[in-house]
Amino acid sequence: MKKITLLLPVLLLMSCYNAERNCADFKTGKFKFDFEIDGVKKTTLFERNDSIEIETFEGKTDTSTIRWVNDCEYVLQKKHPKNKAEEKAIDMKILTTTKNSYTFEFGMVGVDSKQKGTVTKISD
Repeated sequence: MKKITLLLPVLLLMSCYNAERNCADFKTGKFKFDFEIDGVKKTTLFERNDSIEIETFEGKTDTSTIRWVNDCEYVLQKKHPKNKAEEKAIDMKILTTTKNSYTFEFGMVGVDSKQKGTVTKISD
């Protein structure tokens, strides 16, 4: 019982912790996103300004429009979709930030399943 009594204040303090989010620092610049597909490490590079994101993945370049919902959340929409799947908008939400990276979650707009990743800023 004493252990539970001591644990309660610690849990209360932890629940009050808010992760740092300096999202405005990541609205523009050049970025790198590393991820795995079937155990193979892949990298995509992208450059973002306030309204456009240009992504290069495996030698192919694609452009998306950006609609900022707030400083930490935006919606990506492919400018030239090649199929029905690419026509769907993607919701991006920055969860935490560090000096040169941010952790985010993303998924199709209107779909509950989300994935997480970390992006590194490589230049302004």
